Amino acid sequence: MSEIVHESGSGDGRRPIEFVVPIRALLLVVAVFVGVWALLSIANALMLVFTGVFLAFVFEYPLRLLMEKTRLGRGLAATVLVLGSVLVVAALALLLTASLLGSIRDLLNDSPELVADLRDKLGSIGDTGAAEEVQDGADGLADATPEELAELVGVAGKVFSLVLGVFTIVFVALFVLIDMPKIKRAVASVLAPPQRALTLDVWERITTTISRWAIGAATIAVIAGTVQGTTAWLLGSSYAIALGVIAGFLDLIPNLGATIAGFVLVPVVYSEEGLTAALIMLAVVLLYQQVENNLLTPTIQRKATNIWASLVIISVTVFGALLGVLGALIAVPLTGSIQIVVQELTAARRERVGPVIDEELEPADEPAVPAKEASA
Repeated sequence: MSEIVHESGSGDGRRPIEFVVPIRALLLVVAVFVGVWALLSIANALMLVFTGVFLAFVFEYPLRLLMEKTRLGRGLAATVLVLGSVLVVAALALLLTASLLGSIRDLLNDSPELVADLRDKLGSIGDTGAAEEVQDGADGLADATPEELAELVGVAGKVFSLVLGVFTIVFVALFVLIDMPKIKRAVASVLAPPQRALTLDVWERITTTISRWAIGAATIAVIAGTVQGTTAWLLGSSYAIALGVIAGFLDLIPNLGATIAGFVLVPVVYSEEGLTAALIMLAVVLLYQQVENNLLTPTIQRKATNIWASLVIISVTVFGALLGVLGALIAVPLTGSIQIVVQELTAARRERVGPVIDEELEPADEPAVPAKEASA
């Protein structure tokens, strides 16, 4: 025990106040501070590991399909799937990097002129304080944008760090994917039979949710970027590739991304090509949002998650604040996984109280008849 004595008075006859702090509590506080410090120190490494594990769950469903179709062993099938995906992405990057980076560079360099043209076309609306702030931001962005395409790729140190990070994520995903059955057996071996069956069922449902959601989200994002980027190109925009990539990337953010993309695409097209082209772009954006919300998403994602729209927006906000852009992108599968765990943990209670709640919430088919009228 550790005692901390505080003298409340010396000559007035009052007794001293004693604070007794257990050594165990002090050690616990110190351990918590050390643990938090350690986590913050390796936050970047933990983010890489988390991303790799998440990708392992993403690849699980395609891996099962590949194993079923080709009869390959899990290790070989996982290697072909993961490294094949990396090679495909790398090949596309090599083909599109020059034109994409050039388009993005031109868009950033020309942003002051685009904002200035937009303010001129908007008249008095463009003379507000907010418009001036946007203009200042565009000027600063253009000044910070390098002119040489090689500079956009970054210095050698940054490139090396990026390659090392990608390498770490890929191989974490690969080895977790290969060892997934062993990890499941290890977890099941320390649980009692009832908890074992429940845990494995939850694991399977979470795996299916994450994998199907990721495949569906990527498919819809490619469609969104292709449709809106092609529209910008047909309207004559010189930044069509960059706008298509922006639209596709933002579309990965549930419910909000397509709207945010509209606020980027329409003003850029308006500044370049005028009001008619901007109205066409706006119409395409709005029409595509309706098609995506009412046709593509229900068709592609119907088996992945079943989450309320309000909960999706809240989860995007919360996970975005915690994990940045990555958190906003994976908010839906994480929320769906939490929902599955909560449903399983509360299943027994819901079975007991469910009928009572249903009876209380069920509307009466006919209004109650007063006693006097019934007797009459």
